[in-house]
Amino acid sequence: MTDRPIRLTLHALTKLSVLRDHGFALERSLVEQTVRLPERVLAGHGGRWVAQGPLDDERVLRVVYEETIDEIVVVTFYPGKRSRYE
Repeated sequence: MTDRPIRLTLHALTKLSVLRDHGFALERSLVEQTVRLPERVLAGHGGRWVAQGPLDDERVLRVVYEETIDEIVVVTFYPGKRSRYE
C-alpha cells in the first residue's frame, strides 16, 4: 500500500457515527489501518477493493475502497463474522 492520503466519503463518516450510536464504536484510525495493513484484500465490484482486518477473535472489519492516482477513497465499511469471510 502506498502513502497516498485516505479520504472517507460522507457515507463512511456518517457510518462511524451511526455505529457509535448503536454501541459499536470504531475509530477512524482503525478503518485507515485496515486499508494500509490488511489481513487480506479482495477484488470488489466496479473496480473497488475490499480490505479485511481483525476486530476481535470472532469479527473482522471489511473496508470497501477505491484507489485513484492521488488518494484512497473509503466508500463504506462494515463489521462481519470472521467465520463468514474466511
